Amino acid sequence: MLALLALMIGFTTSCVKDLDTTPIDDSEITPEDAYDSPESFRQVLAKLYAGYAATGQQGPAGAPDIEGIDEGFSSYVRTFWVTQEIPTDEAVVAWADPGLPQFNTQSWNASNDFVMAIYSRIYYQITLTNEFIREAKDEDNEQIQGYLAEARFLRALSYWHALDMFGERNQPDAGLPFVTEDDAIGAFLPEPINSEDLFAYIEEELLAIENNLPAPGANEYGRADRGALWTLLTKLYLNAEVYTNEAKYTEAITYAKKVIDEGGYQLDENYEHLFMADNHTADGIIFPITFDGENTKTYGGTNFIVHAQVGGSMAADDFGIDGGWQGHRVTKQFVEKFDQDNDGRAMFHTDGQTLEIENTGEFTQGYAVTKWKNINSDGTPGNVPEFVDIDFPMFRLADVYLMYAEAVARDGQGGDEGTAVDLINQLRQRAFGDNSGDISAGNLTRQFVLNERARELYWEGHRRTDLVRFNQFTSGEYVWAWKGGIQEGAATSSHRRIYPIPSSDINANPNLIQNEGY
Repeated sequence: MLALLALMIGFTTSCVKDLDTTPIDDSEITPEDAYDSPESFRQVLAKLYAGYAATGQQGPAGAPDIEGIDEGFSSYVRTFWVTQEIPTDEAVVAWADPGLPQFNTQSWNASNDFVMAIYSRIYYQITLTNEFIREAKDEDNEQIQGYLAEARFLRALSYWHALDMFGERNQPDAGLPFVTEDDAIGAFLPEPINSEDLFAYIEEELLAIENNLPAPGANEYGRADRGALWTLLTKLYLNAEVYTNEAKYTEAITYAKKVIDEGGYQLDENYEHLFMADNHTADGIIFPITFDGENTKTYGGTNFIVHAQVGGSMAADDFGIDGGWQGHRVTKQFVEKFDQDNDGRAMFHTDGQTLEIENTGEFTQGYAVTKWKNINSDGTPGNVPEFVDIDFPMFRLADVYLMYAEAVARDGQGGDEGTAVDLINQLRQRAFGDNSGDISAGNLTRQFVLNERARELYWEGHRRTDLVRFNQFTSGEYVWAWKGGIQEGAATSSHRRIYPIPSSDINANPNLIQNEGY
């Protein structure tokens, strides 16, 4: 396993912009010295973070981390974005790559390449972090123990993604393969863990390392700190009723308040800055996945998001890129959530685009999105037009504001309705440029918060999880274009609220039971 890991960490560029590590030369690394000093642990830690951004060992393609799919498709952020956005009202894809159009209609199956890709990417990350934790846990060096806490956070993040996307809720005997640093090294068939137990494990892990992570803002940019941990706990608790049938909105309020009151974060005055090439200087990003057009070349990540949003009459230069891939647009139902004349977050390109989508394969049908730009806040382009510099804001402050407000609206204790209204109004004042969009306590309904999350957080990987939590992802309560395979939209089977365990894993591991309906 160490020899394999040595190969995997032979990454040719700095894995995290500000981690300042020297790449390990895989022609010289040996199993004995892969973990022989705090610096070598730091280098492997860089690979753990890089796994969320890069797709392989050389970039942008040629030595992939996972097999079975085009390397560019296999990026963690790209597969996360596809599975969280395209099955919702926030995105429609024009491309006909096998398995991809099925996300428009919520009709994927257990052999879908993109379902396999996100599943494989999640477990690849878990495998790397388990190995790191196994090596670091008995070290008495203070630096290494700090790195250990970060690795445990990253493992908890990936296990949360697994729980959210694949965790079966209705079959007690079903579950996801579960492996930690305590399992033996070598080939074996992992036993499943059910959703309730996996939730408890993630919660326990995060609480155990809370005080071992640096204070908010005290770690290097792009690395986890207590603010990132509090945010992940807030997300875990906000969705607890989905995962375990037990509401934990009071706990969600507790940890959201920690982020808001103790994190020292503030909102960036310019919403657009959060999605630009120099967004590493933006206020309000709590935990980013970092990208650099010169040093982290990939066809996934934010490079995929920006290129795929551009097509039709859109000028690539306006986005700091070399050309558009003509991939993604939004549905009419999503567009209608905005006051387009006044809400600055309504960032749509309409010239040459129709609002209605009669043919999902035509890029000019459906409004295009202009939210992400490989342009710096001073107007200069990013470093390389082929590969963007934009970091992906996995967690940001506005999301925490909205989670606090939702938990209050769901009757969690320890929060305050007036504070919830004020937090939402801060977001809307930034969006409207004044207080004309302010709400009052009477507007603070659960549905309003869901719609506000769409307006504030679209194309950031939240929508599927949000719609599932509100029972609107598959139900007929809310439909949008091509949901269910028809233009006007239709309800889909409730089993689609989660994805199937890939058939390749089911066939390889007799301990696993397929998720219901697949």
